[in-house]
Amino acid sequence: MAFSLAPRTEASERALATTDGLPSRDGSLLGKRLAKRYSDRVTGSFTIPGREGSYAPIPDDVPEALKAALKARGIEQLYSHQAEAWDASQRGEHVAIVTPTASGKSLCYTLPVVSAAMQGNAKALYLFPTKALAQDQVAELLELNRAGDLGVKAFTFDGDTPGDARQAIRLHGDIVVSNPDMLHQAILPHHTKWAQFFENLRYVVIDEIHTYRGVFGSHVTNVIRRLKRICAFYGVQPQFILCSATIGNPHAHAEALVEEQVHAITESGAPTGPKHVLLWNPPVINPDLGLRASARSQANRIARIAIKSGLKTLVFAQSRLMVEVLTKYLKDIFDNDPRKPARIRAYRGGYLPTERREVERAMRAGDIDGIVSTSALELGVDIGALDVVVLNGYPGSVAATWQRFGRAGRRQQAALGVMVASSQPLDQYVVRHPDFFANASPEHARISPDQPLILFDHIRCAAFELPFLAGEPFGPIDPLVFLQALAETEVIHQEGDRWEWIADSYPANAVSLRAVADGNFVVVDRSDGKQKIIAEVDYSAAALTLYEGAIHMVQSTPYQVERLDWEGRKAYVTRTHVDYYTDSIDYTKLKVLDRFDGNAAGRGDSHHGEVHVVRRVAGYKKIRYYTHENIGYGPVNLPDQELHTTSVWWQLPQATLLRSFAQKQDALDGFLGAAYALHIVATVAVMADARDLQKAVGNGDGAWFAVADQTGRGQLRGNEGGEAVVELMQSFVPTVYLYDNFPGGVGLSEPLWLRQGELVQRALELVERCDCTAGCPACVGPVLAAQEEGDDITPRSLALRVLSLLSAAHCEQVQDVAMDEALDLLP
Repeated sequence: MAFSLAPRTEASERALATTDGLPSRDGSLLGKRLAKRYSDRVTGSFTIPGREGSYAPIPDDVPEALKAALKARGIEQLYSHQAEAWDASQRGEHVAIVTPTASGKSLCYTLPVVSAAMQGNAKALYLFPTKALAQDQVAELLELNRAGDLGVKAFTFDGDTPGDARQAIRLHGDIVVSNPDMLHQAILPHHTKWAQFFENLRYVVIDEIHTYRGVFGSHVTNVIRRLKRICAFYGVQPQFILCSATIGNPHAHAEALVEEQVHAITESGAPTGPKHVLLWNPPVINPDLGLRASARSQANRIARIAIKSGLKTLVFAQSRLMVEVLTKYLKDIFDNDPRKPARIRAYRGGYLPTERREVERAMRAGDIDGIVSTSALELGVDIGALDVVVLNGYPGSVAATWQRFGRAGRRQQAALGVMVASSQPLDQYVVRHPDFFANASPEHARISPDQPLILFDHIRCAAFELPFLAGEPFGPIDPLVFLQALAETEVIHQEGDRWEWIADSYPANAVSLRAVADGNFVVVDRSDGKQKIIAEVDYSAAALTLYEGAIHMVQSTPYQVERLDWEGRKAYVTRTHVDYYTDSIDYTKLKVLDRFDGNAAGRGDSHHGEVHVVRRVAGYKKIRYYTHENIGYGPVNLPDQELHTTSVWWQLPQATLLRSFAQKQDALDGFLGAAYALHIVATVAVMADARDLQKAVGNGDGAWFAVADQTGRGQLRGNEGGEAVVELMQSFVPTVYLYDNFPGGVGLSEPLWLRQGELVQRALELVERCDCTAGCPACVGPVLAAQEEGDDITPRSLALRVLSLLSAAHCEQVQDVAMDEALDLLP
């Protein structure tokens, strides 16, 4: 082979991690050593230079007690962007602060809010996307309050707030820290109980606005419309202060969320240390098939070296399952002595709040050397200073990648970020084009608040909160047609120029801002004869992780699901000691509901419209630790997951299929490879998160399809062999779908439709220019040796055939060649 794997020995890791026997304590230095030692795996290495700070004095009009509190906490001056935010807020402007992680954004809103609360009866509402961020912020406010005896009362108001404390918060809270979900379901519908708070509401702070995109952001925009409507009822117009990590359209996105003119601050005055970035492609282990070592094994190795170097390390994994697997591997090395405190901890959604808070405290105290997390730690939860961030796979966007890398390094401290590519084509595209990644601008945040299904939900909620008056707008929308529809269902009654809510129902309870069904599942441990809740799982993930027989891990401890009570939202588990974990096998079916547009695509056609997506979990596979071989399968019988959304799709007519493919399986494999390539180029083209834009291969008649079976080949469910070719192709219309992974769609499919010809051409070039022989994860997906049956029928050649047939340019070339050949035959 053309490469050599470094020996995985403790001695080699210690040698790499130390200088003269001492830990390096320098993330940037470790990065240079890794790049030199593993030069065959590092495809890109660059350093973001550090920057000196830009400072300004604390403004004279800040109250003296607040100045004293800041100085007591070591703040003698402000960064330039903090001073600019103060000036803009004092002018009464709405403000958006868009600066990197750890640049002191919280002080940009703390100064004007606390100052106003001290000088009068001004109230403020803070909105954070997660409970952890809210808890952090209240802790910071309480420490500042104690440092200067400011007398400002700040409280958290979320789902964990006891009932007896809620009235006190409504009456006495100067700063109420909450989240959009609580504002939507618990505050706005009961605004009369909050009358004193709303009458004095001066500031609304919305942090991490880059997370409010897609369907979530569309819902939140409508919640803000309802908030502004209620504020107007109480005679106030609060100022909005928004904060965000770097995105491609910060100013436009902030204005879209609050639908007001906003003063955007995008230049940071905070000092930063140098950040060394490595793009890491796992070594090839089968050159003919293009198969590489797993990202998991490489991320595990890099994290081990960093921790042995004495560097505080954070590993981001793409799924909760992978968090648990990586945590187990690191614990096997660093936590094999149960008498000592744990050095490695996992952090993800689904853990109980008490456990998450305990892990956060241990992180801040520096008691943990390694953390493995999902995107839950991507946001600004205070976890202390970190030296190294390792990404187990590309997060799906440039913005998310830099946000995660930004968790390491504080002030002038040097830091290291390593992005380890998986076999997914998007990952491979990024590491094979390091210049693209280094120079790419962060993605745009997109929202679609006027999407009819979302809008209808919030007009219903708004009507419950306050009657609509004739001609009253809802944001920029005239809600008349929606009110008339609600009147027909007898939940609203028109009385003169007023539309009054008359139903007994409570509409906000039926509307989830995150577009998933209500009711998380709880995981109940029955190992010792008692029942104890050890975790919770989102409804959308339950079918994929809590089926009977599944191995569900909590802090890398495995539990087996014995019974799933779907209606009761409970999974009963027991402690187990198996040597494997489980992964679900699912099928997808799409049915076209409506076609908005359509035109020719080479020898086929393409369309844009509405589709109904059904996802069915049919079984699961057992995967052994470390070797990751499949050691068994099991059935799953759960309700289907359904989604109504928008899509763009491509098809070829049966006559073309008959001429171009010898059998149905060849056509299906060709479309699977084409879908793989189209998905990668589409994700890059619209700068979307790969999870927001899904791909599927289906049949025009709505038959069930598996994206791929365990051999790497796609299959039709119930596919029978032995028919003639014509019968095989009868009523078989393989179709590539790219669809918005949100109910109703959030605007990703439309730009894809407008560029559908370009997408096919780009996908064709991607596959043509790939260096593999039969196909590989960088172009058409994983390919096994059994599929190398000849140059004409490899997965790569079949995908090229499909894309060529869908490409207008290639079809024209084929026609030109045929015409030339025909002319040569003339006398």
